[in-house]
Amino acid sequence: MSPRGTRRLPFFVYGTLRPGEGNHAAYLRGRVAREESALLPGAVLYEGPGYPYAVEDPEGGPVHGELVTAPPAAHDRLLVALDLLEEYAPGDPRNLYERVVREVNRTADGVAVRAWVYVAAPRVAAELRATGTVIDGGDWASFRLRR
Repeated sequence: MSPRGTRRLPFFVYGTLRPGEGNHAAYLRGRVAREESALLPGAVLYEGPGYPYAVEDPEGGPVHGELVTAPPAAHDRLLVALDLLEEYAPGDPRNLYERVVREVNRTADGVAVRAWVYVAAPRVAAELRATGTVIDGGDWASFRLRR
């Protein structure tokens, strides 16, 4: 078991942590054991201020991203670093994101894998549903190329 009572699961990343994005270079490049294309069903991607939010929606999706697996010895440090990046603190009502366990599907073989995913916190999700801009196709990388 990792610190803070968490499990050592891979991470599903869908925004600025994807390859080619700024936070990938700062947080993940050269520090992970494996990166695989994956899809998050049951979520819709919304435009944020320079980064996206995945908002859970049973009818939505999929959101495109990567399944990132950290080496076992580096997992706990990466978890802490990503929590800091996403400004996530367990139980904090000011969170912009919540870190949750969800099943994602590896693109190569369709196998479902449990992973950590940072989704919009409830108050942020409600605001996005009311006034936000959906990223058609659920792919941040394609969206950024079109802009």
